[in-house]
Amino acid sequence: MTISSGLSSPAATAARSVATPAVQSRTRMIAIDALRGFVMLCMLVDHVRETFFLHRQVTDPMDAFTLAPELFFTRMVSEICAPVFIFLTGLSAYLYGQSHTPKETSTFLFKRGIFLVFLELTFVCFAWTAEFPPKTLWLQVIWCIGLCMIALSVLLHLPRKWQIALGVAIIAGHNLLDGITLGPDSPLFVPWSILHQRVFIDLGGITRARTTYPILPWIGVILLGYAIGPWFAKQVDPAERMSRLLKVGAGVLVAFVVIRYLNFYGEKPWVQAGDGLHTFMSFMSARKYPPSLMFLLPTLGLGLILLACFEKIQDLRIASMLAVLGGAPMFFYLLHLYVLKALYLIAVHVWGANQGQYYGFDGLAGIWLWWAILAVALYPPVRWFAKLKQRRKDIWWLKYL
Repeated sequence: MTISSGLSSPAATAARSVATPAVQSRTRMIAIDALRGFVMLCMLVDHVRETFFLHRQVTDPMDAFTLAPELFFTRMVSEICAPVFIFLTGLSAYLYGQSHTPKETSTFLFKRGIFLVFLELTFVCFAWTAEFPPKTLWLQVIWCIGLCMIALSVLLHLPRKWQIALGVAIIAGHNLLDGITLGPDSPLFVPWSILHQRVFIDLGGITRARTTYPILPWIGVILLGYAIGPWFAKQVDPAERMSRLLKVGAGVLVAFVVIRYLNFYGEKPWVQAGDGLHTFMSFMSARKYPPSLMFLLPTLGLGLILLACFEKIQDLRIASMLAVLGGAPMFFYLLHLYVLKALYLIAVHVWGANQGQYYGFDGLAGIWLWWAILAVALYPPVRWFAKLKQRRKDIWWLKYL
């Protein structure tokens, strides 16, 4: 009786009204960081593969008839990474804007975008190649995120319905542009290659750049991530938000199955392979560079469902641990690249090139073993840095990491 009357008192009601938004804010941020941490662990699998399995590279899209199923599905684990991470970048930009003016948000996105481009061209590129100056500048995901943030710094000023329409139009329609290819003699070769063409660009004979991540479809992804931001407003009930995420995520997955089954748009046709496993592999194989509609639909649909699930289980320890990784993503990214490069160079020095011109594992078990070792080993330094970011708000450059 005492507890009941206390909870119904005006003071308790007021306390709940103050506490609930704070709890909901904490919940939604843990869910976002936990999902980001989850996809970063998926990314770690792929980067271990890229480091120690270079002797068995995969094509884009993956070839269901020449690639061993175990390698195919190991590669598939990481396909969720870039779409979800860039989508969450847009969502995080919206949440940042809730406590800043549109001008301040635009300025921050523009500056951070420039900073990420700088990181890609310097520290990230060196981590992959160990060359200075590099023979090739690999314009990969950090470069892509940086340019997408610069684009978002302008597009966030559009009305929300226009943001949604433009994001959907880009993601759904960019495959109509696949037939447009430009050569170096065209004055639009460089901008078009950055937008939608994966090629090498000669940089005056000094070096060359590889547009690994053409950015046009990714602009659509970051724009939709930003546009979904109001679902994460403090006043939105978490149950309603989770219901929306599950429904839209499921709808996107259904759209993928229907469009892919009809075999008419958004990807190279899939074929009946004679057995269920290879037919499924053919059905799921999709181009990532640039990402086709059939690549983005299943990865984004799964990402939305996972985001709802992480909000549901945000009180569990696993969600909190993943949120630590997701709370310092750039630090984790740079750290794991340099650790992998150091391990590879040590292995080559000790054992030599045992797989042609590379050092590599004989089987995929080595990839998964080292993924587990690195996931555990990298957690303490990332946790330290995440706490440093929270504790030292006075160090301005930490927010860019």
